Amino acid sequence: MTLDARLLDAATYADGFPHALFARLRRESPVGFQPEPAGPGFWALTRHAEVLAVSRDSATFSSARAGYMTPDMEPAAVAQSRLMLLGMDPPEHTRLRGLVNKGFTPRRVARLEKRIRELATAIVDAVAARGACDFVSDVSGELPSLLIAELMGIPPDDGRQLYALTERMHQTGAPADAQAAVLEMMRYSAGVRAAKRARPADDLASVLLRAELDGERLGDLEFDLFFLLLINAGGDTTRNLVASGMLALLRHESALEALRRDRALLPSAIEEMLRFCPPVVQFRRTATRDTELAGRKIREGEKVVMFYPSANRDEAVFADADRFDVRRAPNPHLAFGGGGAHYCLGANLARLEIRCLFDAVLDRLHEIELAGPVERLHSWFIDGPRRMPVRFRAA
Repeated sequence: MTLDARLLDAATYADGFPHALFARLRRESPVGFQPEPAGPGFWALTRHAEVLAVSRDSATFSSARAGYMTPDMEPAAVAQSRLMLLGMDPPEHTRLRGLVNKGFTPRRVARLEKRIRELATAIVDAVAARGACDFVSDVSGELPSLLIAELMGIPPDDGRQLYALTERMHQTGAPADAQAAVLEMMRYSAGVRAAKRARPADDLASVLLRAELDGERLGDLEFDLFFLLLINAGGDTTRNLVASGMLALLRHESALEALRRDRALLPSAIEEMLRFCPPVVQFRRTATRDTELAGRKIREGEKVVMFYPSANRDEAVFADADRFDVRRAPNPHLAFGGGGAHYCLGANLARLEIRCLFDAVLDRLHEIELAGPVERLHSWFIDGPRRMPVRFRAA
C-alpha cells in the first residue's frame, strides 16, 4: 500500500521538517512512490545512500530532461530551465559552470573575508543597542542582501528588494505572484547586464560578463538566469540557514554556551547546522533509462525526488541523528548536494558568510532568546523562518 506522505504540501512543513514521517519512510519505503495533487507521481528518496547515488549520476538521472522542480513544468519553462545551471546536464552544464566558476575561485572568495567581516559587524552593531530585533530581516537576511549588492556593483537597497522578490518566488500557493517576481528580477538583471557591459568595473557582474571559455562568453539570457540563480541559491539559502541555525542554538542552550566558550567549534557547528536544518528541502531528477534503486525498478521518464532533510538524519550514516551536536565529526551531510555536477558552486562563500555573521552575533549579542512566535516560510521547496523576533543584551 502506498503511503501518501503529502510531500508536496506546504502544510506538511508548517511546523518544521516532518522528521517522524521521514523516519518512517526510511524504514518502510526509502524509495517509495508518492502520488501528486496534479501529476503522475514520483519516487521519493529519503535515505542518504540513494540521494548520494542520484546526485552523482547525471547520465542516468537528468536535471535537463524535465526540469529540477518536482511538479511538471510546461515545455517552454523546461526549455528555459535548460539555460540555468540547475536545469543542465553535462556537457552543457560543464561549459557554463566553467564560465561562472571564474567569479568564485578560492582566491576571489578569500579576498572577500575582510569585507564580509566588516559588513557582519556593522549589521550586528546596528541592532545591538536596540535590545531586540527580527533576526531574519535585521540580521540573517541583511548580510546576503548587502553582500550580493556589493558583489554585483548595485545599490544596497536594491539588494534588499531583490531578496524580497525571492520570498515571493518561494511561497507556494500563489503561482501568479511568484512568476511576476521572477519577471521583475529578470528585468532588473537585464539593466545590470547593460550597465556593466557599457561600464565594466571590478565586480562579479563584470567578471561574469568578461569571462571566456574556449572563446565563448555568457549570452544575455544565460547571464540573466544565472543572476536569478545567484540571488536565490546564493543568498536566500544563506539567510535561511543562518536563521535556522540560530533557532537551533536557541533551542539547544548547551550548544550555544559551548560556542561562546570555545569559538574554535564554530566550523563544525556550521556543518551541523547544515545537516540539522538544510535550507533546500527537495530537488527532482528524471530517469533517462530503466534502472533500479534500492531494489525498486525505475522506468525511463519517471521522476525521482531527493529529500535532503531526511537524508541528513539517516540513522545508517549519522549516530544519534536527531541530536544537534556542534562537535559532530565526521559530518557527511548533503546540504550542498551530494557531489557530482550540481554540488553547490558557492559552498565556500556561503560557509564564509555564515562564519563571519555568527562570529559577530556571538561577540555582540549576549543572553539572546526568542521574544515571540517564529513564523516559517510557507513552502515545500525552501525551509526557514520568515520572521523570528529575539531579544538580547548588547555586549
